[in-house]
Amino acid sequence: MTEHVSMTDGVAIQPIDHILLNGDPAGPALDGRSGSYSYGELEQALGRLAAWLAGFGLERGARVASWMAKGPVAALMPLAAPRAGLVHVPVNPLLKHRQVAHILADSGARLLIGTAARIDSLTPGDVPAECQLHREDDAACAMSGGRGMAPSGAAPDDLAAILYTSGSTGRPKGVMLSHANLWLGAVAVADYLRLSADDRTACVLPFSFDYGQNQLLSTWYAGGCVYPLDYLTPRDVMKLVNRRDITTLAGVPPLWVQLTELDWPQEVVGKLKRLTNSGGALTRPLVAKLRSLFPQADLYPMYGLTEAFRSTYLPPALVDSHPDSMGSAVPFAEILVVRPDGILTDDDEPGELVHCGPLVAQGYWQDAARTAGRFRPAPPASRYGGMAVWSGDTVRRDADGLLYFVGRDDAMIKSAGNRISPTEVEEAALAIPGVAEAVALGVRDERMGQVVRLLLRAADPTLADAVAAHLKVELPNFMQPRDIIVLPDFPHNPNGKIDRVALQQEHGA
Repeated sequence: MTEHVSMTDGVAIQPIDHILLNGDPAGPALDGRSGSYSYGELEQALGRLAAWLAGFGLERGARVASWMAKGPVAALMPLAAPRAGLVHVPVNPLLKHRQVAHILADSGARLLIGTAARIDSLTPGDVPAECQLHREDDAACAMSGGRGMAPSGAAPDDLAAILYTSGSTGRPKGVMLSHANLWLGAVAVADYLRLSADDRTACVLPFSFDYGQNQLLSTWYAGGCVYPLDYLTPRDVMKLVNRRDITTLAGVPPLWVQLTELDWPQEVVGKLKRLTNSGGALTRPLVAKLRSLFPQADLYPMYGLTEAFRSTYLPPALVDSHPDSMGSAVPFAEILVVRPDGILTDDDEPGELVHCGPLVAQGYWQDAARTAGRFRPAPPASRYGGMAVWSGDTVRRDADGLLYFVGRDDAMIKSAGNRISPTEVEEAALAIPGVAEAVALGVRDERMGQVVRLLLRAADPTLADAVAAHLKVELPNFMQPRDIIVLPDFPHNPNGKIDRVALQQEHGA
């Protein structure tokens, strides 16, 4: 085996399939309904699963997809495929056959491993002719015995995974991630979360989601134990925290909203040491609820892009004083705020967030046009140079270097020459007790161009009047909603985020 070693900011980059070697061989690594594994046992199972994959004789770099609920096979596929010289394509288990068919065709998958029910749901037209279908049970059997494959000698820039975005702005596109992207992402998160071998992480986010997969990798880098959970209700999450003495819980804002609506016993609350958020900004009211409900737990608000993994985080010590800040750059990331010409903005001047450095992905799979639109040369001020991710998100940086989200350029509401941030309207509405979630949409108007329509998730349909009265005091006239609609529930995409595209299609006409 020829191992390629590269150093970035003093950290040696290893092939991602080496990550289990960091743990105590006798220490717990994975636990769940399908059994528990020590680090030594899981490394052995990984080698066997990689050997099984290699036995199909696929060419190096071939894509292998997995479409299954969380279990040992799903947890090990991000490591087993790269060890076998293949590229892993995880498919969200909540996707339907049409979306799966697109991912299989777009990635050129040569192999799909899935549960029997999911495999049986596919029609012949869903599966490319050259793509083999194999059941998860066969992979699980392969992990239980036989000769294993030794750790790989992959180079840092070798492609390890293609993660497909949720497709909120069109058909899902595959983000190409290297061994270095995945390794440094794990190192970065384990570092700033201060994870250790004593930590037990509840993995409730999908493994097809960049941060959902990193729950595994960062915990394993630190030598801790992961507990995958496909939950049906938020109460299932609370039960897992209690049953397994969970210390670390990651979520997205809609899940946190639901979790704060539960009645948590104090003895369960006390088990959690840290809460981490991604996939959308936490609002001030939600931060207040989380800090009140879990006063002993460190809260880590984070911002990231699949195209660059994590970008920023806010240290827990600053959450109470700066609850609406995105924080500053994570390790190995350089975050710049620039004007359209690429020059750095002044303090508190809105500009585009540009992510530079070794966490930047390799582009979109077989999509040169979209790659060129998002992955462009870094601004002149970058110390890393090379290619950067131009996020399309507007942020501002204060005098202390903390960042604040303003909005996505393509989500800004343009009304009578004014640019309105949906986030600002939503946060003002969420200050009213009883409003669980809020979404501000731009609605076409012949005279104004667009006007604001505000959607609220609330049990009390009469709250619209209270919110309207509050907004008249808090927001300028041009930001006032034309109408307010109260809904009993909001749709969510497969990653658990509010599905704004579905809401726009139904209520934004």
